[in-house]
Amino acid sequence: MNMLVTGGAGFIGSHIVDALIEQGHKVAVVDNLSTGFVENVNPRARFYKMSVSDAKLAEVFEQERPEVVSHQAAQVVIQRSVADPIFDAEENIVGSLNVILNSIRFGVRKIIYASSGGAVYGEPVHLPVKEDHPINPSSQYGVSKHTVEHYLYLYGTPYGLDYVVLRYPNVYGPRQNPEGEAGVVAIFARQMLRGEPLTIFGQGDKTRDYTHVGDVVRANFLAMEKGKGIYNVGTGVETTDQEMFDTLAELLGYKGIPKYAPARKGEIYRICLDFSKARHELGWQPQLTLEEGLVQTIEYYRVRFTPPRI
Repeated sequence: MNMLVTGGAGFIGSHIVDALIEQGHKVAVVDNLSTGFVENVNPRARFYKMSVSDAKLAEVFEQERPEVVSHQAAQVVIQRSVADPIFDAEENIVGSLNVILNSIRFGVRKIIYASSGGAVYGEPVHLPVKEDHPINPSSQYGVSKHTVEHYLYLYGTPYGLDYVVLRYPNVYGPRQNPEGEAGVVAIFARQMLRGEPLTIFGQGDKTRDYTHVGDVVRANFLAMEKGKGIYNVGTGVETTDQEMFDTLAELLGYKGIPKYAPARKGEIYRICLDFSKARHELGWQPQLTLEEGLVQTIEYYRVRFTPPRI
């Protein structure tokens, strides 16, 4: 099957590309390398360096004729969305609309859209959060990610475009970029392995739902063939910042004491996602516990972040 993966040089997208190619699919990747890395791109994929908001994206669709689009590309830094909401909207809303319209124009069968289960709901009324929870984003990033869900609904049935929205939790694993604040595991691991001081924003009691990238890739594959609409992809388990720090410190042998700084604007206090709908309709559930996933990820961090011996 012909596949197009936007953001395929990034953390999650590159893992999806690898899995697709391993299963024999023909894959094209669109990525502007703003946060992705060319070395992440599978050499058997055809790579186009461009933003999804670029008018030339139509040429990629015409050339590749994808049957399914995995739309992983996005501006994902919450603090940048707060500081520059126009840029955030251009990348996440206008860029996604460009993907949707070209998908309709060139006969794409289905779009898999990576949304955010941490950002679109806002501060939860109850936990774990289900898909019908009130939508009250607390950041511009959350607004932009949710807006695209409306566009998919708008263009879906009337234009015969099938789609699945996957609302991700905090995804972690190999290739995670420590430059974005969503990459808590990568950020902590890099600083610990380098023996650097580490900062926790808030009092350490802020919680997130951490899900391994391998589990997220499986959700994407299941969504290619079944399901329609919106699904949470998470573990349903809350992990505090302090718990994450303590677990990684033990695994990596870090002896430092974290500093604590004021919580950042746009960040929610608690979140975890109810995945019962995905389990029922997609046949998906997480397979790795947090500690199992972190142990599997540690060797990648050791190779990438440990300073060379002199």
